[in-house]
Amino acid sequence: MTLSPPPLHASKPEWRQWARHQRAAQPDVSAAVAEHTAALLRQLGARRVLAYHALPGEPDLSTLQHSFQLLTTRARVRPERRLTVHEWVTATEVSPLGVRQPPRDTPQIPVSEIDAAVLPALSFDRRGFRLGYGGGFYDRFLAGLTRPTIGVTHSALLLDQLPHEAHDVPLHWIVTEQGAVRVR
Repeated sequence: MTLSPPPLHASKPEWRQWARHQRAAQPDVSAAVAEHTAALLRQLGARRVLAYHALPGEPDLSTLQHSFQLLTTRARVRPERRLTVHEWVTATEVSPLGVRQPPRDTPQIPVSEIDAAVLPALSFDRRGFRLGYGGGFYDRFLAGLTRPTIGVTHSALLLDQLPHEAHDVPLHWIVTEQGAVRVR
């Protein structure tokens, strides 16, 4: 059953609850999303791509590793909340939130070596804003990133508008099972 999104003034926890419910009702669109994402990455000339290890319900883009050199992140909380970048294949442990990530002592890769970043979220809007999980890690990471940024989601979770705050950084592209859309 598809529920209407909450009003724009609703709290982010209400939006996250709605998005989780919507995502749970969606079919697996990983193959189509990965295909459209790969085509966009080739169009952008990207070779080294920051990607994520999918949580349940997120499009699984692991097939991109056959065409691109994938990188991934590790969340760090000390001395401040931030993401560090590592080789994709080093993500061998599971974080307390259930995300596959590299162990703490895995060598880091400079952010400047990323050609493009592909990010998940609970939902996106057509202006490029994302509804994340609430940790703020990607918001901090995106603030200093100058490479193309791509959000991936189900078409049912791409909305005209989401609530956002001053620190939120819009992405450049959104990819769904229907294709890629440039948003800024």
